[in-house]
Amino acid sequence: MKLTLHSAPPFVYPLGRSRFLGCLLLFGWLFAAGVTGWWWHASAATDWRPLLGCAALLVALAVMATGWQRAPVGRLQWDGQRWRWESWVYRSGTALEPPVVLLDVQFALLLRLDNQAGAVWWLWAEQSASPARWLDLRRAVFAKHRPTTLQDSEALERALGEQAATVEHPHSVPPRPF
Repeated sequence: MKLTLHSAPPFVYPLGRSRFLGCLLLFGWLFAAGVTGWWWHASAATDWRPLLGCAALLVALAVMATGWQRAPVGRLQWDGQRWRWESWVYRSGTALEPPVVLLDVQFALLLRLDNQAGAVWWLWAEQSASPARWLDLRRAVFAKHRPTTLQDSEALERALGEQAATVEHPHSVPPRPF
């Protein structure tokens, strides 16, 4: 039996400020604003705590907007064997460990990218950023590392055949006579 290798083709995928994350943050903030407004309305006129809640709400908005604005923007590159990150800061690119998928919602992936210098980025990859390359990205981040040359493929096939020959299956061993 010949092994057929299907791996993701080389591609470049844009990553950056996520609309999905922006919508999640906005929805969360609007929910918190509604709860704070209800609290303000339900509390006594002399109660100062709803003012503190409003101040916290404004600080949260500023932190969320700043974080979203400062999200790294760049390109994730897969050449068939190695991952690279290219951005304004890393103009010549930096090598990455294979991305880790932390959340998959089918149209967006939350990825953890680790470079060899120890920097860690958590970025959303969205289907809308490059619909033509979306399935290539999904294949590459979910695929196990496989040999890419025919020689490696034949060696893997031999090793799997030898391993299958040494595995004892309970139904393949003849029963012992009593």
